Amino acid sequence: MTRVVCIHGIGQQYAGERQLHAAWHPAIADGQLRAGAASPLPAEDVSCVFYGDLFRPPGRTLTLLDPPLRASDVDEGFETELLLALWAEAARTDESVLPPDARTLARTPQTVQRALNALSRSRFFASVALRSLVLDLKQVRAYLCDPAVRDAVQERVAAAVTDRTRVLVGHSLGSVVAYEALCDHPEWPVRSLLTLGSPLGIRHLVHDRLRKPGAWPGGVTAWTNIADQGDVVALVKDLRPLFGDRVACHLVHNGSHAHDATRYLNTPQAGRAVTDGCGLG
Repeated sequence: MTRVVCIHGIGQQYAGERQLHAAWHPAIADGQLRAGAASPLPAEDVSCVFYGDLFRPPGRTLTLLDPPLRASDVDEGFETELLLALWAEAARTDESVLPPDARTLARTPQTVQRALNALSRSRFFASVALRSLVLDLKQVRAYLCDPAVRDAVQERVAAAVTDRTRVLVGHSLGSVVAYEALCDHPEWPVRSLLTLGSPLGIRHLVHDRLRKPGAWPGGVTAWTNIADQGDVVALVKDLRPLFGDRVACHLVHNGSHAHDATRYLNTPQAGRAVTDGCGLG
C-alpha cells in the first residue's frame, strides 16, 4: 500500500524489485531532504515495479551476462534509427565523439558499426559493452512495437498501484511506461508524475509510437520532468512543445553518470515533486 511507485528503465534484466528499492528509496529520501522536507518517506511508502525479467533470456550460463550480440544483430528499422539518434546527440554533447555525416543516411551494417564505435568513445556510453547497448535497443523496440510485451509490463504497473498511490516515478523507458499507464487509467488516485532521463520527447521513434501521443497523463495534476544536459537518452530535454506547458521541466547536473536514476532521485527537484505529490509539502 505504497504512496510512491517507481518504474525502472532498460538494462535491468539482472536486477530485481528489492534490489532496486534498496537503491532508489534512500535516493528519494535524500532528494526530499535537499528539498527541505521535514520527514522523508519511510521505506514502506515506496515500491518498485520490476519488469526486467521479461527481457532476461532463459537458460543462462553463469559465465555470461548478456547474449553475444553484434552490430549485425541491430535491425534495419527502429533499432538503427534510435541508434543513429543517440549517436547524433552524443556527438552534440561530447566533443570526443565523431559526429555522423551524410554517409549515415544509408542504413547499412557498416553505418551501425560506425555508430557503435563512435558511442563506445563517448563519456556517456564508455562503460557500456557493445552487446549490452544492442540489447538495450532491442528492449526499447520490444516495448514500443510488441503489444504482448507492452501489455505484460503494464499489467505489473497496474498491480502495484493502490488506492493510496499518489506519485508515479519513471526513469528512462520507465517514464514511457508510467506515462502510458496513467493515460490508460485516469481513474487512478495518482496525482503526480515524475519522469527522469526520459525519451518521451523523441518525436518519431518514441512519442509518435505512444498509444496516446501528446495526451495529458490521466488524472495527474502535476508532471515534473528532469533531465541532465549530457543525458543522451533524454534527447529532448523540454517536453512542453509535445505535452503542453503544464509540464515542469528542469535541467540538473549528474556528473559523469548523466543517466543514473539515483542521481536524478536525490536532486531537490525530484524531492520536491515527490513531497508535493504525496501532500507532505
